[in-house]
Amino acid sequence: MAHTLFIALYVDTDITPRLVRLLRERGFDAVSAYEVGNADLSDPEHLVYAAAQDRALLTFNSKDFAVLFDRLWWERTPHPGIIVSEQLPLGELLVRVLRMLDSVTADEMRNGFRNLGEFAAR
Repeated sequence: MAHTLFIALYVDTDITPRLVRLLRERGFDAVSAYEVGNADLSDPEHLVYAAAQDRALLTFNSKDFAVLFDRLWWERTPHPGIIVSEQLPLGELLVRVLRMLDSVTADEMRNGFRNLGEFAAR
């Protein structure tokens, strides 16, 4: 199996699509739910779409996605990972996402659940 270095992101509707544009300008693979026509999907449907595209899902909705992650874990359903964050200004969100992308590989993210709070400035 090939190893994947950089995490490909799927950003759900909680987060501004401007983040996706800023990430792509820096060479990262990211798509927004809005640009792929998924604005009206439910949380489980966002997760299914992200997994089908082999993209980790990024959301501010930590409460609901923590429950979905637990279900995947108990069912042993593989997925590219779930990344949650508290609601942050765009600049701080970008900084944390970039820190995560620079320190966590796609293989390390697979089947995982990460909080961008881990990547706040110290």
